[in-house]
Amino acid sequence: MSSRLNAKNNSALNWKEEAWNPILGCNIASAGCRHCYAMGIAGNLLRKGVSKYEGLVDLSRRYPVWTGVLRPDLKRLELPYSWTKPRRVFVNSMTDLFEQAVPDDYLLKIWEIMAKTPWHLYFLLTKRPERLQHFISKIAKRTLPNLWIGASVEHQKTAERIQFIRETPAAIRFISFEPLIGDVGKINLKEIDFIYVGGESGLRARPMQHEWIEHIFQTARRDGTGFSFHQWGAYGEDGIKRSRKENGNLFKGKTWHEIPVSAYDFVLEASKRWQSQQCLSGKSAKRDLFHKISENPLLL
Repeated sequence: MSSRLNAKNNSALNWKEEAWNPILGCNIASAGCRHCYAMGIAGNLLRKGVSKYEGLVDLSRRYPVWTGVLRPDLKRLELPYSWTKPRRVFVNSMTDLFEQAVPDDYLLKIWEIMAKTPWHLYFLLTKRPERLQHFISKIAKRTLPNLWIGASVEHQKTAERIQFIRETPAAIRFISFEPLIGDVGKINLKEIDFIYVGGESGLRARPMQHEWIEHIFQTARRDGTGFSFHQWGAYGEDGIKRSRKENGNLFKGKTWHEIPVSAYDFVLEASKRWQSQQCLSGKSAKRDLFHKISENPLLL
C-alpha cells in the first residue's frame, strides 16, 4: 500500500514513550475491561502503600476491581511541559479520560496542555467515544494536529464505537481491537486511518480466534485502513496457552505495523520549530506555538 509505511522505519518512533495520567481511577465499561491490566497495577500500588489509589480500587475480592471513584492527579497534570524533547505520550494509560465523572473543565485543561506542547505526539484511547465526540465538537471546538484519537472494540457488541470515532473531527483516527475476545461482525473502517489488533494476556486471558483477525484484516484491506498486529497474547495461533513472548506477534507469517505516512508530519515539524524557538526566545516559544494552533479550525 503506497500510502502506508512500516512504523519502525519512521524517525518519530525513536522518541521516548511516556504514559501521562492526570486522572486516577476508572469504571468498568464493557467486557474488555474485565481483566484490565491497570486494575492490577493500581491494586499492587495500593498494597505497597501508594496512598493516591486509596478508595479507587477494591482489594476485598480475589483480584483488584475499580470502585468507580475517580480523582485528578494534579501533580502530574502539567508534566508534559517538563519534557522539552519530543515524546510519544499515551494519555491516561491507567484510566479512561472520557469517563462521565471527569468534568469538562478538567478535560479542557488537558486539551490546553496538549495544544501548548505540539512537539509531543499524543494518542488517546477511550471506550466512551460518544463523549469524546461531543467534547471535541461542542466544547473544545477544535482538533489538535498532534493528537491521535481512538476507541477500543473487543467484540460485536462494542463495534458501534467505530462510528463515533469516524464522525469525530480529528487529525488521525484509529481503532484498537485489543483485547479481541469475540467476532466483531460486519464493520466499516472507512475514514479510520489505522487499527491495532491483539489478544489478551495474563492469567485469566480469553483466547483469540484466527478467523476474527482475518475478518478484520480483510475489512481493513477493503477500506484502505492500515493494519497493525500487536500480539497473540496468552493463547497462540494454535490455541495453546503459553507465555506472551513465546506466542509472538506474527500474523500470516510476518509482523504488521502500518501507519499513515502523514501521521507524524505535524509533530516532526513542530518539534523542529520548538527546538529552534527554544534557542531564540526560550519559554515564550510555548505561547507562540499555542497561539498558532488555537486558530486551527476543526479538521473534518
